[in-house]
Amino acid sequence: MPRIAVGSLFTECNHLGGRPLELADFERGELREGDALLRCEAGTLGGALRTLQAAGVEVVPLLAASCCPGGPLTAECHAELTSRLCRALAAAGPLDGVLLVLHGAATAEGVGDLEGDLLEKVRAQVGTALPVVATLDLHAHVTPAMIHAATALVAWETYPHADAFTTGHRAAQLLLDTVAGLCRPTMALAKVPVLTAAIHGGTEGPGPFRDVMQYAKWHERLAGVLSTSVFLVHPYLDLPGLGSGAVVVTDNNPALARELATRIAHLYWQRRESLEPEVWSPVEAIRRGRHCPPGPVLLVETADCCGGGAAGDSVATLRALLTEGRRETAVVGVVDPGAAAACHAAGVGAAVRLWLGHLVDPQWGTPCELAGVVERLLGGEFTYRGGIFDGQTASMGPSAVVNAGGVRVLICSQGTYDWQGEQWEAAGLEARAFRFLVVKNPMNFRQTYGQLATGVFVLDTPGPTPATVRHVPYQQLTGGWYPRDRDLPLRMEVCESAG
Repeated sequence: MPRIAVGSLFTECNHLGGRPLELADFERGELREGDALLRCEAGTLGGALRTLQAAGVEVVPLLAASCCPGGPLTAECHAELTSRLCRALAAAGPLDGVLLVLHGAATAEGVGDLEGDLLEKVRAQVGTALPVVATLDLHAHVTPAMIHAATALVAWETYPHADAFTTGHRAAQLLLDTVAGLCRPTMALAKVPVLTAAIHGGTEGPGPFRDVMQYAKWHERLAGVLSTSVFLVHPYLDLPGLGSGAVVVTDNNPALARELATRIAHLYWQRRESLEPEVWSPVEAIRRGRHCPPGPVLLVETADCCGGGAAGDSVATLRALLTEGRRETAVVGVVDPGAAAACHAAGVGAAVRLWLGHLVDPQWGTPCELAGVVERLLGGEFTYRGGIFDGQTASMGPSAVVNAGGVRVLICSQGTYDWQGEQWEAAGLEARAFRFLVVKNPMNFRQTYGQLATGVFVLDTPGPTPATVRHVPYQQLTGGWYPRDRDLPLRMEVCESAG
């Protein structure tokens, strides 16, 4: 019976802002070892486990750790999680393969490429012959270290992310086929210096990223092609070699992997201008939104996206609503544990006056004064429906809804990932009842409010996850990059696995 070790270290990090991630964040999110890991049924890990268990192999659990994105992991947190996984691997005994569920855009204090570092550590332990397959988010920063240390990398195919489970299945099946000697993966990476936010990075409906993804996936029909992946890099890292492109895995054909990865990356370069969004100031968006047909108007404050590592504490759009938009109904979420605690102390029905926002990650603005009535108090727990955290319970911490003259503010104690409006529902807020909805995710709002919205405005506000990165002062990038350098000639980085 083959023995396959399975582990996971999954989060997304941000060098531009956000709170550093600590071990407590993973303990609040997901931290599984032993039998608890084997009981995972959802997400990429769940898909991989079901496939391996159905094949009758012995699954050896290592460590599964995940949490909501933030700043880089602290050095202590990174050392603890990595050492736990590597100790479990050392104690696993003889193995036939290793499967790792990773993100690809995590980083830690002192370690830029967390996943590359982890894959190198695993490879050093298991030797050069043992197959090591890893899954990645399609927003990964894929590095030569990952390519050289892994046997194969398999990425998600959808955004909004709806294929975490099936990606786990695809990776596990590729590993099983490799262990059985049915294929010999060879892999190539090709990247171009394109750094764009995810506003136009969807794979549902027409769009530039969908075009590239469909082109890449078409090549999986060709003989000898085991997997193709496209990466719209998480652009809020500041690391050497940042760029977007493709990874192609072939069956013992490195030349074909290189050729196809290069083709896909070239198409990505051709679509680069279509990936940049039009942006508006909050005041401009509110004024234009008033002229939209009746129904909710979305104000997309992507610069404060908890799912990209921001703190969720921006009040840039709230401030505009309290002045320019006061005549309209609106709803906005803000992370501010102190203000949430003050509301709980005051009680439902109490009039409160708060200084709100920019206290978790203060570099992006100053608090604004909020006067209103505490309308609802809640503990903050909710359960995700679908997506990468399907079925998992998460918590905003003690939270409150404050009514400030028709503008409802959901004040939370901690940031959470936005998927299908579960946070609003937990707070008793019905989206269709409001004229303006402030959404702080660059893509997931489409699946939740796309049929309701009569207008969508992407906002240009301060924050660590902006809608465009053309003004981000990267320190570690060398050479030019789009969109800062509009006339940049094509430059491509290509590397191959050892095979």
